[in-house]
Amino acid sequence: MDARFRTAVLLLVGLSWACGSPASGCRPRIPPHDQVARVARFVAHQCDWASMATISTHKPVVGQPFANVFSVSDGAPGTSSGVPYMYLTRMEISVQDLQVNPQASLTMSLAQTDYCRQQGFDPQSPLCAHIILSGSVMEVNGTEAEFAKKSLFSRHPEMMDWPTDHNWFFAKFNVTKVWVLDYFGGVKTVTPEEYFQATPFRKHN
Repeated sequence: MDARFRTAVLLLVGLSWACGSPASGCRPRIPPHDQVARVARFVAHQCDWASMATISTHKPVVGQPFANVFSVSDGAPGTSSGVPYMYLTRMEISVQDLQVNPQASLTMSLAQTDYCRQQGFDPQSPLCAHIILSGSVMEVNGTEAEFAKKSLFSRHPEMMDWPTDHNWFFAKFNVTKVWVLDYFGGVKTVTPEEYFQATPFRKHN
């Protein structure tokens, strides 16, 4: 890996995370809980990793839910697409499940950031916002793969040095349903259309 490129990426990561969003100051604020789609987009952008559940194809748990942790990014810090991208290898046990059945669910929580700890919220508290995405995982190519690469490598620079003999590929989580728990009163849902039309950060003039 070119040393100048690596230095530039690491500098970009540091500067970007210092402010979270170009327009939001140094501490992005979670949207109001009645703006459900925006909350979902906010959580998806703030989280660097997710728990993904697949249907296992491996003994002795064939056919049972199987959860695993994956690094994700929906865009470089401050640039949210809403699409969780992943860098995967077919050597990985959950990816082998996905090759048989691409259906999965993805969970991200603000407990993964400093937010809930600073607010004194337990990770299970409804006030510690989390989202569950239902859908499927699919490989991406061409222009979208380039976007996925920039999105992931800007937030996970270690990926640049992962072993080349693992045949890594870029994939996205194709969202078909969004579940949001960020306040009292039970889980709320938004459609993919509402989710992708929302903006995670407040617009400034």
